[in-house]
Amino acid sequence: MAVADDGGLESLSMRQVGKELNVEGMALYRHVAGKDEILDGIVDRVLGEIPRPEPGGDWRAEMRSRAVAARAAFLRHPWAIGLLEARHEDSSPTRLSYYDSTLGCLREAGFPPGLAMSIFSMVDSYVYGFILQEISLPFDDHQSLEDVGEDLLRQMADAYPHLTEGTMHAISEGWDYDEQFAFGLDLVLDTVARLREGS
Repeated sequence: MAVADDGGLESLSMRQVGKELNVEGMALYRHVAGKDEILDGIVDRVLGEIPRPEPGGDWRAEMRSRAVAARAAFLRHPWAIGLLEARHEDSSPTRLSYYDSTLGCLREAGFPPGLAMSIFSMVDSYVYGFILQEISLPFDDHQSLEDVGEDLLRQMADAYPHLTEGTMHAISEGWDYDEQFAFGLDLVLDTVARLREGS
């Protein structure tokens, strides 16, 4: 995980992991069958950082809590999203129980199977998309937001009034990723709640 966190998945090789552990890369084969087993293991470790929703509880609170924890885990390990979604052969009990408990929470709340799958997908799509935007935007504190905003204002030169207005608002009010994430997540869950009430 440390190797992937530092250099992304492209830096993750048996040799590099061995170097991190101060052993020859070939020595790792005494403990794992190969790189695939390492990839599966680190995905399981990331999923271990995300609490499982409790079936039978408050579905909305459980789904919200899972989404917030997933964002935090995937921000710590941004390489893990693609790896989690791409690796499906020989899924581990950790991964399968993560999926099952999330779906179980929705099913216990009364959502039909197909709708439960769609909700799971929709919430994760929001989480993943927000993370992509968060790690890609060129600011992470108020000073860098001001720098980017002022540069945008110079480029626009009053030609884009709505973007100018939005940029000026962001500069004056600030942009808090936690608040923005919570706002969007609540909109998604509000929609889900309306679907539940209508079913």
